[in-house]
Amino acid sequence: MQENRIKNFKELATTENRKNALEIAGAGFAAIDTEEVIKNKIKLQNNILSILEESFDLSKFKRIKVVGFGKSSGEAALALEKILGPRIEKGAIIGLQKVACEYIESFAGTHPKPSQINVEASKKIYEIIKNSNENDLIIVLVSGGGSALLCYSENEYEQGAKLYDAFLKSGKTRIEMNTVWKHLSLLKGGGLAKISYPATLIGLIFSDVPGDNFGNVASGPTYKDKTTIADAGKIITENNLGEFDLIETPKEDKYFEKVHNFVLVSNKTAVEAMAKKVEELGLEAKIISTDLYDEMNKVLEKIFSAQKENSVVLAAGEPSIEVKNKNGKGGRNLHLGLSAIERKLIDENSVFISLASDGLDNSDVAGAVVDKNTIEKAEKLNLDANDYLNRFDSYPFFQKTGNLIMTGPTGANVSDLMILLTKK
Repeated sequence: MQENRIKNFKELATTENRKNALEIAGAGFAAIDTEEVIKNKIKLQNNILSILEESFDLSKFKRIKVVGFGKSSGEAALALEKILGPRIEKGAIIGLQKVACEYIESFAGTHPKPSQINVEASKKIYEIIKNSNENDLIIVLVSGGGSALLCYSENEYEQGAKLYDAFLKSGKTRIEMNTVWKHLSLLKGGGLAKISYPATLIGLIFSDVPGDNFGNVASGPTYKDKTTIADAGKIITENNLGEFDLIETPKEDKYFEKVHNFVLVSNKTAVEAMAKKVEELGLEAKIISTDLYDEMNKVLEKIFSAQKENSVVLAAGEPSIEVKNKNGKGGRNLHLGLSAIERKLIDENSVFISLASDGLDNSDVAGAVVDKNTIEKAEKLNLDANDYLNRFDSYPFFQKTGNLIMTGPTGANVSDLMILLTKK
């Protein structure tokens, strides 16, 4: 684990306030480091595997299988192999990049839209878990991005790509999209648990979903789904999303009696670590929310209305945005930072940072630093924030002002993180 995951920390930390804000961000990244999370929360002593407060006697199982999907699955699989080693009989994971596992086959898929590669890897996962019996233990690594990466069958692949495009234009929340996605898939919405039955199933959840809606992480393959075809159909109809072939998710209790889900990390983990760092810096931490789904301007209002001297406002979530121009570059976090400039919310004593915790804000950067220096540089370059906003092209704005935050893929994903530091 790096001391601070921000690669261009020194270049960005040109003032004390910037340095402090970036150190707070670094504390958030460190707290959600996937390898460290697994090392700290999963222990093996003799045959007893302990996860948080529960224990499993591995001598009672003839086979251990590991499957996984999402942006954290590669790092999670590598860390789990260090604990279980050759006890793992077989496994398969799909993330954004291949990793060098010894016992688990690794695939690199596409995100945010599924592809044929995702289907092939997901079929491998399906083949591993099907025909399991009561003597099997299946460990499932579930993380954000899994809704697109875990994609089976072929019918889901075709409909999933269409669903993503339709939702991008609608501006609706990801939870609504996941409700529909669960009803397109054989594996989501508890489908994986059903196919694994009657094996014992351990779900290790790396949550990217704001709030406590953990059954929505990767569209809930190991959770019993409370939504129905009717719920999905209503969302489709109300938002004019098009025609989809929906299937019902498993509702029988028996499929979930031997399922044990453990939430190992969420955005609260990051926000609490950032708050601790704020206090170490001698400032007051104000956590306003960890489940911000509001539209961009509403999010900014909530954050900046809590601003006061010698304090740091902290928040996390997934602000909603209706993308009207797909040719622009940049994601939610860069757009939020640019909106703060356009609305003239930044004063001379404040630094605002919004970050993608996976390090990839629909681009190769995590976010941007926004302060008076950013604004002054933009003015010197005659950059019009409103123009870039209207084109949904925030990346080149911050590239030209030299304020992009570069982490590379973090191997973690717990939603977006927001920091507003104010200090004279």
